[in-house]
Amino acid sequence: MSTSSDTTATAQSAADQQDQMPQSEVTRLGDLSSYKSIAFILLCSCGLAMGIAYAFGIPIFGTRLLEGQYYWFFIGIFTAAAFIALPARTGQTNLPIYDIAAAVLALGISMWFSTHAWDIVQAGWVNIPGGIILWLLMLEMARRSGGIPFLLVVLLLGLYPIIADRFPGLLMGIPYDFDRMIEAHVFRHEGMMGITTKIVAEIILGFLVFAGVLIATGAGEFFIDLANAGFGKYRGGPAKVSIVASGFFGSLSGSIFSNIAGTGSITIPTMKRVGYPPHYAGAIEACASTGGVVMPPVMGAIAFVMAITIGVDYATVMVAAILPSLLFYFGLMLQVDAYAARKGLTGASQDQLPSARAVLLRGWPFLSVLVFLVWGLLYMRWEYYAPWYACAMMIALSFLRRDTMMTPRRLIETLRQIGILVTQTAAIILPIAFVVSALTITGVTGSVTSGLVALGGDNVYLIIALGVLACFIMGMAGLAIVAYIFLAVTLAPAIIKIGGLNEVAVHFFIIYYAMLSVITPPVGAAAFLAATIAGAKPMKTSFTAMRLGVVIYFVPLFFLFQPALVLQGDLTPLIYVLPSIIIGIILLSGGLEGYLLGVGHVRRVLRLPLAAAGFAFSFPGLMTTLIGGAVSAGLVALIWMNNKKRELPAQ
Repeated sequence: MSTSSDTTATAQSAADQQDQMPQSEVTRLGDLSSYKSIAFILLCSCGLAMGIAYAFGIPIFGTRLLEGQYYWFFIGIFTAAAFIALPARTGQTNLPIYDIAAAVLALGISMWFSTHAWDIVQAGWVNIPGGIILWLLMLEMARRSGGIPFLLVVLLLGLYPIIADRFPGLLMGIPYDFDRMIEAHVFRHEGMMGITTKIVAEIILGFLVFAGVLIATGAGEFFIDLANAGFGKYRGGPAKVSIVASGFFGSLSGSIFSNIAGTGSITIPTMKRVGYPPHYAGAIEACASTGGVVMPPVMGAIAFVMAITIGVDYATVMVAAILPSLLFYFGLMLQVDAYAARKGLTGASQDQLPSARAVLLRGWPFLSVLVFLVWGLLYMRWEYYAPWYACAMMIALSFLRRDTMMTPRRLIETLRQIGILVTQTAAIILPIAFVVSALTITGVTGSVTSGLVALGGDNVYLIIALGVLACFIMGMAGLAIVAYIFLAVTLAPAIIKIGGLNEVAVHFFIIYYAMLSVITPPVGAAAFLAATIAGAKPMKTSFTAMRLGVVIYFVPLFFLFQPALVLQGDLTPLIYVLPSIIIGIILLSGGLEGYLLGVGHVRRVLRLPLAAAGFAFSFPGLMTTLIGGAVSAGLVALIWMNNKKRELPAQ
């Protein structure tokens, strides 16, 4: 294709992006020069400055920030930013007086609490009225960020300590009165001063900033153009582009929500234009972005937590994630391919797509940053500091091209983009502190998990089934990383001891099922965010994402029983296990979507049997593989003959 065609395609892509952004932006900030946008940028800039000062130990007015001080600054600033950016109802563009009051209250109370940070830790200082106000503000922020279902989960589970002693059996916990509950939720490390705030304010803040810089410098467009060059010509091209672009972008950002915001704002409208329903387009992006958490090299904060928990280096975790993440995306790609084949959705013509060579020449700075980030994470072991250094490198490289250099206006746009990513993420994660606190202070988390293990007795399969249930319950009730921490301490040792299973495989098993909660109803926070961009119903999008991700739900079972899939132990079984899994996933996808790759349409009555046979064939066990293979062969032959009969009248 000619250079002029490349230029035209790139210009059109940029124009499309400009057209889509106002519709896809989930805030009400408006233009860059609006008073809402200015106030938001100022707030977020202060929050980011505090984050940099705390991360690198830079004194402010001659004094380094205490952990509690910084946490309260972060909570106050980004809660206030959320009330400015996130509307109370769909379509609201103005900033009403009650939102201004809420922002001022959140900021003022948090700043006041920050002055007592030392007393809160050392002397147990509390202020219940202020804590109640902040609790109510957090609940409203949960409603705006995740909708009514998310609010109900946060509210009802957060209130559980009040009636914990009235539940039977495993659900019975230590009761708390309302004041003590607020004290734990707001002022103690079990709640807002604990792991949830640490995750968003320390562990992933640098990655969110890095994601914002990538978006502002055109990385989203680059990854989409690169995916278009490779996959745009195939049937259902936009959906496949969404999957590949989200995989690339997730490899760098390590954040589900920034992934959805960065690539979904472009790919979701494109998918809708070629015929994908809004809920289906949102579900594809949610699933694809979820895979970024387990996609090397970054994999999000949960990879660092896992490495610390099991006492291995980050490189071990990253290498172990390679095959599961590839199977993750392979299954999703097959699902959307089958849907496109069944609905007759075609790809773009070659003259509408950019040249791969031209895209790579234009985007080499992004690939250089990827190499630098991997080097910093694996060789230099910078961990949380790596994305900050990568940000500096990306900003420096941006000056090599006029259309990416950090002009004053682009810098302001970058700060706003970063602020949106951090605010959206904080609005989802911070209210989860109440759920974590409620489960912790009542002691119910340990009792439920231990009880599930006890129910399984010595049957490792039953324990694993109950473990899957525990992962889903805790994952849907809260943050995946928090669910992993609890289950890694309580459930993982029992599974390893009773089943004699590989430690790394067991921990990845827990990560996968806890992680999938972000696309699983009733919470499905990632699906909700994608639904907002797509203009679809959140619950419908979440259920569709769950169906699309059915293949992904099975992958953890495969590597749990065959640790070679996470590159642990003897790798010889990969010679026969990996091909059976790949074929099984093809069969499973064909059954779920009604179209089998290379064979054709699957009659409705054969879809469920084909999916079940594909799962059995892919499961790493000799007997199940043989039975599944025999049944699959018969079903494939029957499907092939059915399609041949359909073609005969046309000949």
